[in-house]
Amino acid sequence: MSSNGHGQLPVEILDARFPPLPEMARVSPPKPPSIWPALLLFFLTVLTTLSVGAEFALSYAENREPFSGNQDPFLMMLTPFEHPHLLELGVPFSFTLLVILMAHEMGHYIACRIYGIDATYPYFIPAPTLFGTFGAFIRIRSPITTRRALFDVGVAGPIVGFLIAAPAMAFAVASSKIVAGVENGADILFGDPPLVRILKAVFHPHVDPSWILLQPIGRAAWIGMFATALNLLPCWQLDGGHILFSLEPTKHRQASLAVALTLVGLGIYAWHGWLIWGFILTILCLRYRHPPFYDPWESLDAKRKLIAVAAVIIFLLCFTPWPATNP
Repeated sequence: MSSNGHGQLPVEILDARFPPLPEMARVSPPKPPSIWPALLLFFLTVLTTLSVGAEFALSYAENREPFSGNQDPFLMMLTPFEHPHLLELGVPFSFTLLVILMAHEMGHYIACRIYGIDATYPYFIPAPTLFGTFGAFIRIRSPITTRRALFDVGVAGPIVGFLIAAPAMAFAVASSKIVAGVENGADILFGDPPLVRILKAVFHPHVDPSWILLQPIGRAAWIGMFATALNLLPCWQLDGGHILFSLEPTKHRQASLAVALTLVGLGIYAWHGWLIWGFILTILCLRYRHPPFYDPWESLDAKRKLIAVAAVIIFLLCFTPWPATNP
């Protein structure tokens, strides 16, 4: 008899309830990911970020906002390839941005390794944009089976990336130039998230914030903060969505749809780019549900709930409804 007063189940019944998998149904472990695609994409991203970084460096040296002038901004990004010696100017921006993005993805990757979750190397996405990249990602190739594992994997990337981006931004703001009327005639203005506004007030308390010309390292940190805010949106399977699902799985879908529709509203009344993000996330929320846990009864401890509060604070420090404007 077992301690709860019921007879122990015969082995035959246990075998019947949990039969072994047939040989043909056994799943072989995935092959190790090839490193060559990741290296190629990284090399291309180095080139595109060097090109953009050269424009940030030139505009800073000329005391003007980036991508201002009569020339098309996307054509301006081709200039360093026509004059390769200019690519050297983009090193501070490129290096800082790639370190922030790499730190973010390695946070996810190391958390996956700790829990024995199969994941690829980070893949960087080169792009002919004003940032030179669409960011980076890792592919998780095996299920995340527990609530704590999902939380840790989701929160590790944004926190590690922020811990690199915030000091870089502080250094950049402290060492930036003061140029009266620098925003006059600019074609594109990048909005200041709350952390940047705080740093400007701390390091330049008696200066008009619009006169502070951010140096290239600060531009890279700004992009890193923007990426952090996007990833921490509590929606779908973004990092913030993973955190939300680990906290409240039953409310995840409704909250994700609410966030996606809020972005659509922001796209109408603030920055139009939110329209694209809002529509994409709305479709994804309706089409794909978040994968469930294998153990839905596991709870998060007080330490992880405190880290979740920290993630919310990081999101609020990095998010701005107006990432870019056209004066």
